[in-house]
Amino acid sequence: MLAPAAAQAPPLPGERQVDGSLHSARAAVAPGETFTIVLRQDIREHWHTYWVNPGSSGEPTELTWTAPAGASVGEIQWPAPKAIPFAMLVNFGYEGEVLFPIEITAPANAEPGQVLNFVADAYWLVCSDICIPEEARLQLSVPVAPEGRDDATWGPRVAAAVAALPRAQEGVQAHITAGSPARLSVALPNAADVRNARFFAFNRDVVAPAEPQRPRMGASGLSFDLAPGVANNLGQVPLEGVVAFDVQEGGAWVRRGVEITAEPGETLAGTNDEAALFTDDYALAELEGAARPGAAAGESMTAFALFAALGLALVGGLILNVMPCVLPVLSVKALSFAGGVQAGDARRHGLLYFAGVMATFLALAALLIALREAGEAVGWGFQLQAPWVTSALALLFFVIGLNLLGVFGFGGSLQNAGGNLTVRGGDAGAFFTGALAVIAATPCTAPFMAGAIGAALTQSAGVTLLIFAALGLGFALPLTLLHFAPGLQRLIPKPGPWMERVRNVLAFPMFAAAVWLVWVLAAQTGADGVAALLGVMAAIGFALFVARWGRGWMVAGAVAIALTVTFTWRPLVGAETRALLTSEPWSVARVEALRAEGRGVFVNFTAAWCVTCKVNEAAALTTPAVAQAFADHNVAYLVGDWTNRDEDIAAALADNGRAGVPLYLYFPPGGGEAVVLPQMLSQDLVIATVSGDTP
Repeated sequence: MLAPAAAQAPPLPGERQVDGSLHSARAAVAPGETFTIVLRQDIREHWHTYWVNPGSSGEPTELTWTAPAGASVGEIQWPAPKAIPFAMLVNFGYEGEVLFPIEITAPANAEPGQVLNFVADAYWLVCSDICIPEEARLQLSVPVAPEGRDDATWGPRVAAAVAALPRAQEGVQAHITAGSPARLSVALPNAADVRNARFFAFNRDVVAPAEPQRPRMGASGLSFDLAPGVANNLGQVPLEGVVAFDVQEGGAWVRRGVEITAEPGETLAGTNDEAALFTDDYALAELEGAARPGAAAGESMTAFALFAALGLALVGGLILNVMPCVLPVLSVKALSFAGGVQAGDARRHGLLYFAGVMATFLALAALLIALREAGEAVGWGFQLQAPWVTSALALLFFVIGLNLLGVFGFGGSLQNAGGNLTVRGGDAGAFFTGALAVIAATPCTAPFMAGAIGAALTQSAGVTLLIFAALGLGFALPLTLLHFAPGLQRLIPKPGPWMERVRNVLAFPMFAAAVWLVWVLAAQTGADGVAALLGVMAAIGFALFVARWGRGWMVAGAVAIALTVTFTWRPLVGAETRALLTSEPWSVARVEALRAEGRGVFVNFTAAWCVTCKVNEAAALTTPAVAQAFADHNVAYLVGDWTNRDEDIAAALADNGRAGVPLYLYFPPGGGEAVVLPQMLSQDLVIATVSGDTP
């Protein structure tokens, strides 16, 4: 999730966050001359205005002109935008000072000595952690002369603003290739020199604004992965927009852009060789997970650095054996020696365990390489980002725990923790115990591992495999050596009742690992996912417990599992659907009518362009728990939509001392003053408010 901007004190009514003005590049113009002016916005710190496509929310600046007869005024020309993240949203716009060029043509019949007066009724939306629509009447007077002349101050500034505008460049070809995701490739000659590249579509319905684009570069240009917007025709029709980036000019980094029209077609060659570069201060660096300038991306290791990485990987693998994720699995394996394993079998099992560890480590490395080459941002434990993997691992540890408690058995050997494949014999058990140990290890990171894996993921496929092999070697060595060292095996006590007790005790670290994974799933899917997983665990526990009673009970257990999974699978794979509140349009009369019925009323003054509103609605107003609380207490939910200006809503905001949205009011049942909630909501606060639990 993207980090929200720092919260600012709400502005006072009437306080402006943007100073706007008009300036001409010409101190005087000739009759019929076309010249350029700029709209200057001086935006307060921590606030921003919007590009022509505002992104996840917002509205672009608008100008309505009153001009002399015979004059013509062009459209706003938009500088290259920047991405502005807020929580899970990404908006497109401007911060600080920005100049918007506009072309004007003077009347052909203007007389020298005449003064041309231009008036612009300006409207812009300015946002921080709240959004405020602001209006201003801006004026510009330009004298007419036989010959035009430049303004000494604004002439150079306007010229620089025009020169910096994104333009279509000769030779810059672009293709949009359909797929999941779609791939935009752009032939850009200076791709290696740019940083912080992102594509901005002119049409806000075409590309999802808050998704990572994972830009990549090559000798011929840049490429981007694009998630479709609501239009859902990405890759099927031409795509227009701006590729914006930072580039050095005159020793300083500046924001520039290239306007493109991408035709449907195959990905252009030489645009997808390696990850594009991002600076540390780039707002979307975490979202993109891309390489930094000077990092090892695309750079080969020296021999010393390679040996150092291999050494760190070896030591990290050794230490990984005693991490809490792995120790229970390896302890069960070690118990097999207490059962009296023959020397020849022990050595064979050691080699098979070693093979299982190495094969699984190298398979993980190969998968990481494949995902990296596809443009994904991945790392150690990446598979736990998928809810279905988290669910499967939690169930696996739960089942192993039940086995260690004696609820069911795969067979007589204690080294069957590798799964039911071990029923074929001890050899399979040894191999799959090694594989299971590696899978169990992925949530943990041992000391020295981070540097080694970080280096591995920025190197060639061969170096990556070599470093992961060293990690696997360190991980496999201790238990493998135990198989080949009879002297060490003699240190393990002789068989006896203690083995069963230790075996039972080891079930509880397995259950602890399952509990931890359930907690991870809660962060991924919410309470519904946890309830679904616990339901499946209960069904599996029932099925395994009753299976020993006969074939009929086995069938009953299988039916219980099937029915449970049928009704609970969606949150387990991350396909949870949210329950939404049923809303009514706000009006003063409707509030009064509902209160007359004795109902509580919750009012949400919001707007489609309000960033904070959307964050609050996603996090605190559209959750199943909030919907249930509203239903339990018979609370009506009214929405005052200020997307388009509404004088009644503006009056309600002013009555409550607010200059903009969001504003949240709760009218308790039975009368009383309205409760004004904070601008940043939480689910617990909303539930407590409608439940009457607030102090």
